[in-house]
Amino acid sequence: MKLILASNSPRRRELLGGLGLVFEVRVLPGIDESYPDDLQGGDIPLYISKKKANAYVCQLSDDELLITADTIVWLDGQVLEKPKDDADACRMLRALSGKTHQVFTGVCLTTTEKQISFSCRSDVTFCTLTDEEINYYVSHYRPLDKAGAYGVQEWIGYVGVERIEGSFFNVVGLPVQRLYQALKQNFNING
Repeated sequence: MKLILASNSPRRRELLGGLGLVFEVRVLPGIDESYPDDLQGGDIPLYISKKKANAYVCQLSDDELLITADTIVWLDGQVLEKPKDDADACRMLRALSGKTHQVFTGVCLTTTEKQISFSCRSDVTFCTLTDEEINYYVSHYRPLDKAGAYGVQEWIGYVGVERIEGSFFNVVGLPVQRLYQALKQNFNING
């Protein structure tokens, strides 16, 4: 099977490449990523990853396997999406400071024959961050393209993350161990 990664994320490309699999990146612009208001936690990125897959399905060949994913940061029953600007990023990081939140990634594997999907959860605990640390991170790392306004693999993760329970790579944006198992078990694809 020819693997297709439907993602603009350089982090997802790097993580999938780390499995030693050959894949092509294919991105459709303007896919609607809205979801019903009653969805909670891991159901949200699972819904969105399936929605993304369904936008591509009519373009798939019989020998192609499409990988779509979506990641959210979940704090106190609310989604922290990508920040609108620096002030919004600072607000999000202040909300995460000194607390434990969840990172959920929904992954959908789609061929013309079948669709397999799953959600992965990691719990991330931040120490208490100072305003200086938050401002430094936002001004130097510009996390406007990241859910929850942070990249765990960046400076803020080094100085602020006390503990992760679950997959570190899920927090980066793709639970590669779980993805590899799903590819192997359902599609007989190995590295």
